[in-house]
Amino acid sequence: MHPDVAKLVEAGRIPQNVGERLSEIAPGKFCMHKSWGAGKVLDWDFSTGKITIDFEKKQAAQMDLKFAMQKTESLDADHFSAQKINALDELRILAVTDPVELVRQIVESQGGTIKFDQLEREIIESIVPEADYKKWWDKTKKAMRESHKFTVPSKRTEPIVLRCESMTPAEMLVADFESARDLKGKVKALEAINKHVDVLKGQEEALQRLTHDINEACTKGRKIQLGKVLELLVGRDLMLEQVEQLEISGSELRLADVLTMERERITESLKGLPAATQRRIYETFPDAFGDEWKNEILSVFDEVGSRGVSEIAKYLDDQNEETLLLEHLRIAIKNRRLGPDALVWVCRERKKVAAPVFDLETGNSVLNLLERDMVADGPSRSGRLRNLLTADQTLISDLLADADDVEARNFGRKLYQSPVFTDLDRKSLMARVIKARPETQAVVTGGVKEEDEDATVSSWGSIEKRKGELEHLVKVLIPENVKEISVARSYGDLKENFEYKAAKDMQAVLSKRKHQMELALSNVKGSDFVGAKTDVVNIGTVVGLIGVDGTEKEFTILGAWDSVPEQNILSYLTEIGKALLGKAIGDTVVLRDLETELEGTFTIKTISAYAK
Repeated sequence: MHPDVAKLVEAGRIPQNVGERLSEIAPGKFCMHKSWGAGKVLDWDFSTGKITIDFEKKQAAQMDLKFAMQKTESLDADHFSAQKINALDELRILAVTDPVELVRQIVESQGGTIKFDQLEREIIESIVPEADYKKWWDKTKKAMRESHKFTVPSKRTEPIVLRCESMTPAEMLVADFESARDLKGKVKALEAINKHVDVLKGQEEALQRLTHDINEACTKGRKIQLGKVLELLVGRDLMLEQVEQLEISGSELRLADVLTMERERITESLKGLPAATQRRIYETFPDAFGDEWKNEILSVFDEVGSRGVSEIAKYLDDQNEETLLLEHLRIAIKNRRLGPDALVWVCRERKKVAAPVFDLETGNSVLNLLERDMVADGPSRSGRLRNLLTADQTLISDLLADADDVEARNFGRKLYQSPVFTDLDRKSLMARVIKARPETQAVVTGGVKEEDEDATVSSWGSIEKRKGELEHLVKVLIPENVKEISVARSYGDLKENFEYKAAKDMQAVLSKRKHQMELALSNVKGSDFVGAKTDVVNIGTVVGLIGVDGTEKEFTILGAWDSVPEQNILSYLTEIGKALLGKAIGDTVVLRDLETELEGTFTIKTISAYAK
């Protein structure tokens, strides 16, 4: 009890329990206020009944002694909240030099467990600036898991738990695996175990418990998360190789058995798995499928993703089965059934392993797949392939290297007419075709010249407006449609899914509109119509006419996208525009009225230049 308070108790001025409570908020002591946070008592005055406390959120706050006893709670000097008052600068340094220790002190002060939002309240702004917190926390969370001193859940709703310091490193590693709530968490925990597997040697009880838990998790998750089960089994087998005394019982799942039982689902499950994990799975194919392993591994080659394609090719090469792979590729390319990731691999390996099967047929297969994917019912699968074709500056020339003139021209024509590419990409690719095979220039530039001769003419303002419409289509309407497809797909059963079908139909409409707008913009000439000749009706002239009945009319003839019918401003491509073009003053024309559709004969009275 504080000496000053003890005197009051001895004199009978205050009860014993009041004295004890007063002593808890004596000068130099720490307390917690619900609204103002932690605080340190600076001074008190019994004569006035006042106390002065430095709180986190209110400095030098004066309170009534009685009120302070009711509204504050005592804090030990070593409590983290008290340390924030007494040693804030040291804690800020600790956040940089040893963030795991900082979190340990916080969790320990909360009784060994804390929720994420509580932790954030203790740290943000007072110790770590809010703008830096996310980056700091991501780094700290990773270090906490590697320290194995904490149970760090993946969900914010679950608490962080400080482990008992008496636990051995082996027990901590196993506890991480056991506390993981899902297969993804268990895979990460097993990866950590394999990194520190030496601490598990000699820990037979922990190891047996671990292998049992792995088997139980795989058995339960096989039907729903086959990919994660494969990762767990690969991780377990790696652990078995490193710990000699560890064995599994005959009743526990083996990787080869799972591959055999789930052979129809293997391909989809392998996608996205780490390359090293996939390699070990492919190495298990002979054990799983016996003499049929080569056919089985080639059956997944075309659909397994970019990592899988590379790992299968390496494995077959290691097994001296390169000829088998090349023959498979040759037939698949010829029949246009090689997948996009496999085609990407062939193109990238064209100077090495895939050289014997890389030729113009590969290029035709690429174009064929891109066009099929564009109109297919489902998400695009060929983005990487299209990007490779446009980004690889020498791919076109390599494809055309051994092609004859007819083959080169046919390839160029097919590429030029493909709706897959934007106008800019198409022109860039065609430039590479011409550079590689100059004899194709007549075919390619002939089409361009004809397009230039027939190019439409429009005002600069109308062209900019059309560009804005294209930008809105590309940046707003198409992304919105992609989201609609994703949402509709989540409804399930695509065959009976009206929303999905409607969204896909709209995707086709938007894609066609985009192609048409890009093509139109690539084939338009801008003009301000200044200096139009007036000897005859031209684009950019105002035409005055008089009918046989004395009716007078006036039309302004402008560009293809400049029509404003209510103001008698017409495109030169309209029926009236075509009828007037080339006519001189005094010539007669038969025109159909825009509103009544009745025909009338008119004589051109005046032709003047258009003025804005």
